[in-house]
Amino acid sequence: MNILTTMKRLPFFKYQCLGNDFIVIDQIRKIRSISKPEKLAIEICSRNFGVGADGILLLSRSKKADCRMEIYNSDGSWAEKSGNGLRIAGAYYYSSYFRKKKISIETATDIAGIEIKRADGNEFGIKVSLGRPKFEANNVPVKSKYKFHISRPAKIQGRNIEITALSVGNPHAVIFVEDFDFEWKVIGREIENASIFPQRTNVEFARVINRKKVELNDWERGAGATGSSGTGAAAAVVAGAIKGLTERKAEVVFPTGSLYIDWSIDNDQIYLTGPVKFICRGECLSSVM
Repeated sequence: MNILTTMKRLPFFKYQCLGNDFIVIDQIRKIRSISKPEKLAIEICSRNFGVGADGILLLSRSKKADCRMEIYNSDGSWAEKSGNGLRIAGAYYYSSYFRKKKISIETATDIAGIEIKRADGNEFGIKVSLGRPKFEANNVPVKSKYKFHISRPAKIQGRNIEITALSVGNPHAVIFVEDFDFEWKVIGREIENASIFPQRTNVEFARVINRKKVELNDWERGAGATGSSGTGAAAAVVAGAIKGLTERKAEVVFPTGSLYIDWSIDNDQIYLTGPVKFICRGECLSSVM
């Protein structure tokens, strides 16, 4: 039997936000049903054997918003929310359906508002509302003897590390550092999988440059080190603000570029703004759909 006869063609669209890349799979038109998204994510996200990406975005119809987005990381795990993923989904919807400046996208946690600030060919400037941060340990979630795990120690692989844990729609552990001259990827993986985080966690290593600028290295749950992270940028600025290290509005500098966070004092909403770029479209062959 020819192996190609057992495989199905799957259209895809690839975008990136400062090196954080996602593959969009459009189910709004119901062209193809995805029954095994976890296995598909592992297959298609492989940088050696697939298209290559940090995760996949499954877009489908919604009764509450313009569309619904589900996220699967490159290791096949499901994610509640992605700031960059939402902005990519907004860019795709704007380009493929209705060219309106404001788009609503349903996620597992809420309905996010997207605003297209700029659209120039394959490049976009997009703003998204990420909702309100949560600090209660049970809502992150993090196992802690404290009601709020803010600037509290956590024992990770025998080391005591000061962590600020919070949720911006997904769990984050923010660690403020003086420099990045240490094995932050190794420590990031250890914190991600630490037993105090029952759902694992995203990890941010933040260096405060001044009250309006933070340098960040990010370790994403389920994807590892990424070029940037939208919710990671949000978590870092919120953590910096509650610790008195930064303003509520700040630039977050990644090795690949900058994202901009505004934690509104008026409505407690976190707004993320930054670039999105369309890379390519195509078809892949898969047997795991």
